[in-house]
Amino acid sequence: MSRKDLSLLILIIVVGTVVAIINPRFLSPINLSNTANLIGLFGIFAVAQAFVIISGGIELSVGSIIALLGVLFVDLVAAGTLSPGLVFLVVLALGCLIGLLHGFLVARVGLQPFVVTLCGLLIYRGIARYYTEDATAGFPFGASFPTLEWLVAGRLYGIPHSLIAFLLITLVMGIVLHRSVYGRHLFAVGKSEEAARYSGINTTRVVITAYVICCALTAVAAVFIAMYTRSISPSSHGNFYELYAIAAAVLGGCSLRGGEGSILGVVLGTVLLQVLQNLVNLLGIPSSLNFAVMGSVILIGVLADQQFSKRTAQSG
Repeated sequence: MSRKDLSLLILIIVVGTVVAIINPRFLSPINLSNTANLIGLFGIFAVAQAFVIISGGIELSVGSIIALLGVLFVDLVAAGTLSPGLVFLVVLALGCLIGLLHGFLVARVGLQPFVVTLCGLLIYRGIARYYTEDATAGFPFGASFPTLEWLVAGRLYGIPHSLIAFLLITLVMGIVLHRSVYGRHLFAVGKSEEAARYSGINTTRVVITAYVICCALTAVAAVFIAMYTRSISPSSHGNFYELYAIAAAVLGGCSLRGGEGSILGVVLGTVLLQVLQNLVNLLGIPSSLNFAVMGSVILIGVLADQQFSKRTAQSG
């Protein structure tokens, strides 16, 4: 565990302790279970965002992808033309295709990640709204999918399946990022793409793969969130989720300059954000301030990263 991760863990413990003292309901089984479920839901696409940030890019269309793929998943499952398993594979394939497109435009065409993903944010949201004619997508009244609901929204010994999925994805992605050749190449590209290219790394493939991984995991999150909400308003579903992902990644030690970050840090960043969100709810703070809290968290994370980088450079 790095010094950054240890500091973040201590901060989570301190904040959690303060919240529990202020409002004992924080430690109630129901509240802990709901918080764990949200950590799983938001953590999946936070880990996804980390791969792109480490590569030196950014993925701003996360929320719109979740809206579009969530709408498609709910509609196809409700129609019954395909089994839920096949629909999941279709959604996953679409996520990979979106990631491939973004990666191609960034790595091959040379467009800025901000521009590509900002356009994606607008395009996918617009397609979702057009697909449903701006109506809410949901399952028919009385419709039941027991197996699907248990797999995606169920609990095992009180532990939400979303959290279990998040932990499994974290384990796999941790190995990919920290124990594989691809992971080393990803960090090298994020540090300096030109230097990585001269050292023989296929930087184009590395960047494209990062976007594919990001959008594939976002597609998985879209399915879990769709089953959690069970109805989707394409105009608002997933709004600002990209900010949650970026905030969790930045808090977890991912530098927006690229080349730095850890999966454990992203997990801790996600936990801290949800604890803060829970604090807002338990203290009765207006939900309209959620975005203010999120913006403050991102700003503090960037400032902390800047100071840490300066100290590292001076000590070096």
